[in-house]
Amino acid sequence: MADTMTALPAHPGLARGPIYLDYNATTPVDPRVADAALPYLTTYFGNPSSAHGYAAEPRRALAGAREAVAALIGAAPGEIVFTAGGSEADSLAIRGAVLASGSPSGARVITQPTEHPAVLQVCAALARLHRAEVSYLPVGGDGRVDPSSLAAAITPRTVLVSVMTANSETGVLQPIRALAAVARERGVLFHTDAAQAAGKIGIDVNDLGVDLLTVVGHKMYAPKGIGAHYVRAGVPLEPLIYGGGQERGLRAGTENLALAVALGEAARLAAAELASGGPQRLRELRDLLHRRLEELLPGLVRLNGHPERRLPGTLNVSITGVRGDQVLAAAPAVAAATGSACHAGSADPSPVLLAMGCDQDRAASALRLTLGRWTTREEAETAAAEIAAAVRRLRSGRPRGTR
Repeated sequence: MADTMTALPAHPGLARGPIYLDYNATTPVDPRVADAALPYLTTYFGNPSSAHGYAAEPRRALAGAREAVAALIGAAPGEIVFTAGGSEADSLAIRGAVLASGSPSGARVITQPTEHPAVLQVCAALARLHRAEVSYLPVGGDGRVDPSSLAAAITPRTVLVSVMTANSETGVLQPIRALAAVARERGVLFHTDAAQAAGKIGIDVNDLGVDLLTVVGHKMYAPKGIGAHYVRAGVPLEPLIYGGGQERGLRAGTENLALAVALGEAARLAAAELASGGPQRLRELRDLLHRRLEELLPGLVRLNGHPERRLPGTLNVSITGVRGDQVLAAAPAVAAATGSACHAGSADPSPVLLAMGCDQDRAASALRLTLGRWTTREEAETAAAEIAAAVRRLRSGRPRGTR
């Protein structure tokens, strides 16, 4: 298997730590992204909205960043709104659409139970504060929503449907094009949280037919604290933040220029990686990791989620007879997770896996192993061996450090 990333210099943040298999939680900032942003923290300090010479380069850079993000997802630059991250973008889409409908009380929002908390919690807040109605579509054992269930759930009061592109725990890809088509036929807005998908798989908002889409910087090698929201031209939204009219009036406040430039550079790098076979490289490494685990732990490894329709760098498996958190504690040479980073520290089984019909034991024994730009074949092989050794020690009752 060719490793197309071998020419990439080692990342300074990964040089002396454990093998990093938690790219879905956050990605290390690509040094090329940091280099692109640095001049806008030092030399080019001007406000892009000013009328004098100090604003010229900031204004040009902001426009360039907007163009790069738009190009990554097939949008027009004027349809991109910079935000402080994915949670804000999700809130702008969902709360903004419901309040802009003019009748939030009784307005219906449709989502599904394996969404990120940024979606689920804003839906719950709309129900609590505005008496909106929230409906949750069921997911199958593979984690996917059946478009026919959406067709049955839409009522005349439905304002918005929000279904994520890819799940952060299982990597499962939802049938967004089919779901958006159902919503469009009924005259209902469709939002998708593409935090985990943007830059990892090809996305074209016009091909998908979505009205609103969330992009998150720190999931695609840009810093934390920056995101973008695609808002199809003509879609009405109530802002979250009011003020000076920046970002088409949808997100007031002087733009965080350095981070917007960082996101733009990350988008350019992601587009180039998509075009040069990056997803296939990750898919091969993911499958190698899975295969090695099955060889080292025969009969114990069960895949969670759809075997094909998932992100190329995401592997979620349950290992029979051991808890996922105990495995990770017993394998300190591997930095991974048992579920979404938002639930880290909780001993409860993954609500995503429970919603898919997994029993408590299977959900509690899950590992989320996510690969990225700096993952190598050697790391995949070593991680599988470390995890397998930890599982064998736990199942035999031997303490860590013994053979």
